[in-house]
Amino acid sequence: MLEKVLIANRGEIALRILRACRELGIKTVAVHSTADENLMHVKLADESVCIGPPSPTDSYLNIPAIIAAAEVTDAVAIHPGYGFLAENADFAEQVEKSGFTFIGPKAETIRLMGDKVSAINAMKKAGVPCVPGSGGPLGEDEQENKAMAKRIAYPVIIKASGGGGGRGMRVVRSENELISSIALTKNEARSAFNNDMVYMEKFLENPRHIEIQVLADNHGNAIYLGERDCSMQRRHQKVVEEAPAPGITEEMRRHIGERCVQACKEIGYRGAGTFEFLYEKGEFFFIEMNTRVQVEHPVTELISGVDIIKEQLRVAEGQPLSFKQDDIKLKGHSIECRINAEDPESFIPSPGTIATYHAPGGPGVRWDSHIYAGYRVPPNYDSMIGKLITYGETREVATARMQMALEEVVISGIKTNIALQKRIMADENFHKGGTNIHYLEKKLEIEKE
Repeated sequence: MLEKVLIANRGEIALRILRACRELGIKTVAVHSTADENLMHVKLADESVCIGPPSPTDSYLNIPAIIAAAEVTDAVAIHPGYGFLAENADFAEQVEKSGFTFIGPKAETIRLMGDKVSAINAMKKAGVPCVPGSGGPLGEDEQENKAMAKRIAYPVIIKASGGGGGRGMRVVRSENELISSIALTKNEARSAFNNDMVYMEKFLENPRHIEIQVLADNHGNAIYLGERDCSMQRRHQKVVEEAPAPGITEEMRRHIGERCVQACKEIGYRGAGTFEFLYEKGEFFFIEMNTRVQVEHPVTELISGVDIIKEQLRVAEGQPLSFKQDDIKLKGHSIECRINAEDPESFIPSPGTIATYHAPGGPGVRWDSHIYAGYRVPPNYDSMIGKLITYGETREVATARMQMALEEVVISGIKTNIALQKRIMADENFHKGGTNIHYLEKKLEIEKE
């Protein structure tokens, strides 16, 4: 049994994990930097340990400090949340070697899916549809690379094998740009990820971003919990997510979901994970797998009735999944708006002290946040300060509830992107559903003119 879990994260996800642990009777240890001693989950945890100064490198990315904190508090497991060390295979390996349970996949699985080339090859083997591409790293032969791009057909995109978060990728629209683009992307990849391996894929012009949530245990069981549409993005960062995805039929959902489940079984996956796809003209194309819980997991929880964090904890205890595929009945619609401490026009982060604060409420409203009046938002970390999630019997009801909730929430003393979220919720094309991944950036460019 997981008698005590160390939460190796901060902010809203740390509080979310703490709440799930409390429901299961599990004691918690909060680790924090000197900038985060007043975080809500730090105040609520059974124990807390300061692991370093504000810089993430010296605290939340400091593997020895986190493992030492687990040792001195007699924790038996470590939950990484998302971001920071959540998809770091070396961290997962060191946690297990130190005698603790890592609440997530095995280190070798994280490594397999963390490298985009090996992940794509594993998915092809499992029958998961992938974007047409090089099928492996690009070599130094310029003529061979040109022939490959011609075969795939322009436009193509050059991607860093170890990339992520929108970094290490470059679109190429003609042959005369190809060789220089490969060289530039390699240099970026070497600098950002210490890995200059790059590969080539067909560039889809107007795709949607749709992802499949999966859960798997150590007993050979795996299920999918439907899909999320995360196409409302700015600079490859998600802004609004919803479930289910508009226009995806039950037949399409089952077709892609079953392939994701088969892939989980073939790679020996355990815990929560997400298969991310580009979706265009009725076809799914795998792009990557996130081997952790996602920021947007609440929308899936609300339509499926499954508590994803609690399932992670149960799987880590060695229990089988609480649900079989036939138990999963998706119902209603859910939308999530990420609330960031940033200027809604320039998107520059806005750290500072929250002067007044009022949380939204009402039927079908969920507010996942760690903030409170008097809380100081530090400048050292991601600017997200909360997730506003609504649920309704239909997409129209969920949208109406989101519009009302955005009116109700009050956060003063800092700037937030609430005004932007209000504009998105009022947007005619959002109401129609099915906007592509470029839509929001184009909308913002038009609004600037």
